[in-house]
Amino acid sequence: MLSGPLEALAAAFGVVFLAELGDKTQLMVLAFATRYRALPVILGVVAASVLVMGVSVLVGAALGSLIDVRLLQLIGGVIFLLFAAWTLLGREEAEEDIEAVARYRPRPRSGLRAAAVVAGTFVLAELGDKSMLAALTLATQAEPLATWLGATLALVGVSLIAAIVGRQIGERVPRRLLRLVSAAAFALFGVLLVLDALI
Repeated sequence: MLSGPLEALAAAFGVVFLAELGDKTQLMVLAFATRYRALPVILGVVAASVLVMGVSVLVGAALGSLIDVRLLQLIGGVIFLLFAAWTLLGREEAEEDIEAVARYRPRPRSGLRAAAVVAGTFVLAELGDKSMLAALTLATQAEPLATWLGATLALVGVSLIAAIVGRQIGERVPRRLLRLVSAAAFALFGVLLVLDALI
């Protein structure tokens, strides 16, 4: 169990940040950033992140109040180990798919409509994604508000990196390396949770 709000915030930020590096959502934001002005993209990303992580944390906190803490730790550990395998073995997201999403959306006439398009697409892309499930899992055992804040900041941060410098990072850091680092972090977190539940 994460003992304090700062630990919960740091854990949520770290886990969600690593989950999103090189993920389809980050690539989608990069594609939108090439089509729309920066402000509507940022507003859409922030609104969607607040909503997605808020729902995840609410569900996780509700489950946490209903199920025994040790069982939750064990389940959470197994889930993070599965995230590690998912990250290593999962299909790499094709940039062509993300570009197709950006091409499919008509260019809105107003900044508000552009933000709505980005937010709606972002929410759909995040449904059932690793970052959403990670926030839900962490919220079963950690302070909900701190978990929500950390997860939301991480999701916004990774998306802003994509919108601002994503193309340069993508050209210099191999996606395989990002996947390996994320998988190792998930595995470590999973092992720690399982050990905490069993000892």
